[in-house]
Amino acid sequence: MNIHALRLFYYVAETGSVTKAAARLNISQPAVTSQIKKFEKDLGLPLFNPSGRGVSLTPFGIELAKQAGNFFTYEEQIDEFVEDYRHGRKGKLRIAATYLPANFLVPGWAARFKAGYPEIEMEITTTNSQQAFEQLKRHEADVAFYGGGAQDRPEDIDWLELFEDELWFVVSPSHPYAGRTVSLQEMMLEPFIMREEGSSTRARLVSLCVTYGLKPPQVTLQFSGLGEAIRSVMAGYGANFISSLAVREYVEQKRLSRVQVEGIQLSNHIAICTRSHESVPPALQQFIDICRSFPPEL
Repeated sequence: MNIHALRLFYYVAETGSVTKAAARLNISQPAVTSQIKKFEKDLGLPLFNPSGRGVSLTPFGIELAKQAGNFFTYEEQIDEFVEDYRHGRKGKLRIAATYLPANFLVPGWAARFKAGYPEIEMEITTTNSQQAFEQLKRHEADVAFYGGGAQDRPEDIDWLELFEDELWFVVSPSHPYAGRTVSLQEMMLEPFIMREEGSSTRARLVSLCVTYGLKPPQVTLQFSGLGEAIRSVMAGYGANFISSLAVREYVEQKRLSRVQVEGIQLSNHIAICTRSHESVPPALQQFIDICRSFPPEL
């Protein structure tokens, strides 16, 4: 169907006048009349009854005008959607986040973002580093928030570092090492409570042991989340190697104690990761801008 001709017909039917329709569309009256006659011929059905003055629609013309009205209303809605998406007012953000940013950073950033862009849908998946990057590469996520070592950065990923925090060894306040300084070898003799394999922090602890020629500690309790591991250490069992961002409050409250390890001072990198060689959608860029504008208090 000729959509241009349908539009001409619709405006004539809506205004009740060829002259008014021509003025509204900024084309000549004879051009409107000519194209509508051709449109009737193409359809094989009359649209207008013979009339001395004004326009009179045939039954078919009345029904077609209704259908055309629905069609052009939907067309306007599509145009509005495209404009809203282009300017970052509508859309959907799929976020994959490792446990540290997912628990301590993304919720606050998401709340700020939703306050300004309430019609943007947000889907946040909490996972380990390996899976976060896999989701990003498979286009199952639009962005990945990562907390870990910068050396773990995969290829074909753009890496925007937001800030760094420290990695701490922590134990319960009743532990013999609480508040003390010990050697790495001594620390590695303790049972550890850690996240599952695929966790960047666990991988860094193993890498640290390899660097110093030590056997990695025995992971006697393994959890898939940060909170469970932290609470188990609080309960008085084992040690943890973890971002200071996750436990600083507990250390200040004396619910956990930090252990200083001789010669060891490691940083944790918090980064926003997107696919290389792809433009960042407007809504995602607005979210990234909020993340950069409101760093956590370390």
